[in-house]
Amino acid sequence: MPDKATVTIQIKGMHCAACVKRIEDALQSLPGVLYASVNLAMESATVSFDPELISIPKLSNTISGLGYEPETGSSVSAVLRDEKTGLSLKLIAGMVISFLIMAGSMQDIFLPFRILTDEKMNIALFILALPVQFLLGWQFHKSALKNLLKLYADMNTLISIGTSAAFFYSVYITFSAHPHQHTYFETSAMIITLILLGRYLEASAKVKTFSAIKALIELQPQTAIIVRNGIEQEIAAAQILPDDIVILKPGDKIPADGTVLEGVTSIDESMMTGESIPVDKKTGDTVMAGTINKMGAVKFRAARTGQNTVLSQIIRQVASTLSTKVPVQKLADKIASVFVPIVLSLSLLTFLVWFFIADKPFAFALQNAIAVLIIACPCALGLATPTAIIAGTGKAASMGILFRNADIIETAQKINTIAFDKTGTLTEGKPSVADVMPAGGLNRNEIIFYAASVEKLSEHPIARAITDFAGANGITPDSAEEFSALPGMGAKAAVNGKKILIGNKALMESNGVGIGNAANIAQPLMQEGKTVLFIAIDNAIQGCIAITDMLKSNAADVVELLRREGIEPVILTGDNSVTAGAIARQTNISKAVSNIMPCDKANAIKKLQAEGGFVAMAGDGINDAPALAQADVGIAMGTGTGIAIETSDITLVKGNLHGIYEAIHISRLTMKTIKQNLFWAFFYNVIGIPVAAGVLYPFFGLTLSPMLAATAMAMSSVSVVMNSLRIKL
Repeated sequence: MPDKATVTIQIKGMHCAACVKRIEDALQSLPGVLYASVNLAMESATVSFDPELISIPKLSNTISGLGYEPETGSSVSAVLRDEKTGLSLKLIAGMVISFLIMAGSMQDIFLPFRILTDEKMNIALFILALPVQFLLGWQFHKSALKNLLKLYADMNTLISIGTSAAFFYSVYITFSAHPHQHTYFETSAMIITLILLGRYLEASAKVKTFSAIKALIELQPQTAIIVRNGIEQEIAAAQILPDDIVILKPGDKIPADGTVLEGVTSIDESMMTGESIPVDKKTGDTVMAGTINKMGAVKFRAARTGQNTVLSQIIRQVASTLSTKVPVQKLADKIASVFVPIVLSLSLLTFLVWFFIADKPFAFALQNAIAVLIIACPCALGLATPTAIIAGTGKAASMGILFRNADIIETAQKINTIAFDKTGTLTEGKPSVADVMPAGGLNRNEIIFYAASVEKLSEHPIARAITDFAGANGITPDSAEEFSALPGMGAKAAVNGKKILIGNKALMESNGVGIGNAANIAQPLMQEGKTVLFIAIDNAIQGCIAITDMLKSNAADVVELLRREGIEPVILTGDNSVTAGAIARQTNISKAVSNIMPCDKANAIKKLQAEGGFVAMAGDGINDAPALAQADVGIAMGTGTGIAIETSDITLVKGNLHGIYEAIHISRLTMKTIKQNLFWAFFYNVIGIPVAAGVLYPFFGLTLSPMLAATAMAMSSVSVVMNSLRIKL
């Protein structure tokens, strides 16, 4: 396996899906390139490569050799901002000059008398049109010429040929013996100006689309105050090390993940989790980089710093999602790669039919041929998917929802079944001891003593609930030996020479322990939705401990929302059928799979898939990793700084159950928008090109002027971007 490096290169000069396909093909043909993905909306290429076989300068040279401008040191926002500024200046100049050309070409309409003769007016229009054609429009001609040398064509080729045909035909009329014929300087100038307008609006929309991602990046503070060797000092946030003590003042952005050591405050986590209400923090609570300290002055110990913070993981994940493509986009790129040659052929055919077969004037045939070139819009095809992906990913990220890659956005829309792990997903994941019921010769405190002595060696949340309960009641556990955790059943150990078993009914039965009267004690507890653990000492049942884990307050509401979307919920739990049934009733879930071992959850997912389900699995990742991997979509419920963002299909940063519904909703809305964009992009070209070619002229006497064609072309791209922006509303 070769060493792999990844680089993102910003690219100026891309304007359509044909550009995307061309750059991707060129990069992927290079020895040493493992993967290349070009994003039109982000104006970037993400390339994975073997650094021993190829270098970044070689990648950049390949891109520049195609006629584009690579920039490895620039950020997306800087490139978009520079592009918008440059286009605004060109647009203003183009609008002023085009207005003058339009006024001059129609002096007979606007003025009671002629300012200039036809000959002199044509020369004046030529002088005005010259800078528009070759200065403002140079980017189109430059790209077209480079493409010509490589026997390639893209959208710039269409624009260059169309405007040049109108311009040079007008030059011929101006300096020939036909000065009274109509010139088309206003056509060439207005086409370039309108296309610049479309690209300016497109660039503005891209800036807005990128705003959510940019906001994440800007959450990272530049400096921080830390205590080292007893001395407070201000350093760059990137220089914070694990275990550094960081001082926070009200209003400070938190520079690292960590644990509060001193003080009480409220933290605004809305930009990370979508929760608008500040979260109270005290000693022992965790804080995340990028969140904002609202009230008190606190100190915290840094745990994850630099590129290891949750915020950095989120930014990497979002960037990764934007650098990948959904399958439908790859199809659109392939279509666009043959689109331009077809349009060139149709334009030539249009001219030949009108001039030679229909015997129409040269100017009429030329105008229709130019209209065909100008109205065709492969850029709308190229923008249809990435703009929607950016908008959807940005909205999701602002709500604390992360998609591993773009494929997951497409996959998640198909979900029709969702399997919930009970603990930590439907419940708060904060179990506590609710009841201690003796069933033998021991009292409540003795039962807790032995249970805590065993469980203090376990890291399971229920084990912590028991040890916390012991501490709260002044019970000090003893040392345990021969400890063994038994996933899905419980644990066993030796305490003071006695064999202790603590766990579910299956654990007791597998060790030959009859639960006897304890079953009757446990039954009403389980009917309340509590998890019951039996405790046996030297194979004699001594009692049971009831554990409660509060159901999340919005669990039933989320289940109802999912059901309205056509998604059937299922509970997977290691609890017995009585407890599982109680939880199912409280959440209005009709199907619960109980008494299931962690290793068997994946098989339960397989069964749901075999029954026709396209299954999502939602869990906290503690013991359900195989099930998350088996599911068509794995949804990890985050718990602050402990989440594994890069390994989940979908990650809910704060574990908000409503985020499951939102993730699926955003997926479906994004894919719906992509389909709308692609439909209108194809429909626009299918309708627009024949109209531009003049198919309506024999029946209604209607033709489409090149200026109207340019307006339609510009608006098609803008409409695609604006439709994608609706996702953020």
